[in-house]
Amino acid sequence: MATNAAPLLEVRKLAVSIGGNTICRDLDLTLQPGERLAVLGRNGAGKSTLLSVLAGLRLPQAGQVLLRGSNYATHGPRKSALIRGWLPQHRGDAFASTVLEAALVGRHPHLARWDWESANDAMIVRKALAAVDLADFEERDVLTLSGGERQRLAIATLLTQAPQLFLLDEPIAHLDLKHQIAMLELVAGAARDCGAGVVMVLHEPALAWRFCDRALLIHDDGRVECGNALDMLTAERLSALYQYPLQALESEGRISFIPR
Repeated sequence: MATNAAPLLEVRKLAVSIGGNTICRDLDLTLQPGERLAVLGRNGAGKSTLLSVLAGLRLPQAGQVLLRGSNYATHGPRKSALIRGWLPQHRGDAFASTVLEAALVGRHPHLARWDWESANDAMIVRKALAAVDLADFEERDVLTLSGGERQRLAIATLLTQAPQLFLLDEPIAHLDLKHQIAMLELVAGAARDCGAGVVMVLHEPALAWRFCDRALLIHDDGRVECGNALDMLTAERLSALYQYPLQALESEGRISFIPR
């Protein structure tokens, strides 16, 4: 069905740099509900910086970032948080809290100024904790969690926030193989079943090929390439991106990339 609704995320003529290094220039990008975009590049290429600009946490040198047709200043912090969910690469726990209390933070954008979390909010959190395999952890102190457990808690907190747009910086960092696939399937399910848009930084091209519709490649010199994942994620393009020769291997309809 045709629609005139504004894209979930729209980037217009975006220029981003950090420390004198250009990450992108004149970047145009749109993301519709249900689309999944992988961001790939070498260490230091600026993937996290670009994602923080898309999240409204850093100003670009030029251009615009629009959520549902308006910028972050127009939406304001609370409405922005109802639209956009942000998973940073690094986080710290300044205070001790239980896993349940930490995940309840994801419900705060849905609460009025003086509201307390309700039984329904707690139910939403428990469902999210179960989804990330932390159902028995709700009374654990977050300071006792392993790196992988803390990462899964961060993803559960984002699920409880229930944003329309997920911006994920290395969402499978610190996770074992089983939980890497499980978390990516959760995100893919949010796109498929809830119409959420997803932008995520990944380091494994084969997982980007498997779980994303589109890919954004960030080169070290400020060049970017964006398009359909099947077109972007080829051995030739990835070899140029990572500056190391890669070979594509196909098995049972899926692609893996290995060093030559």
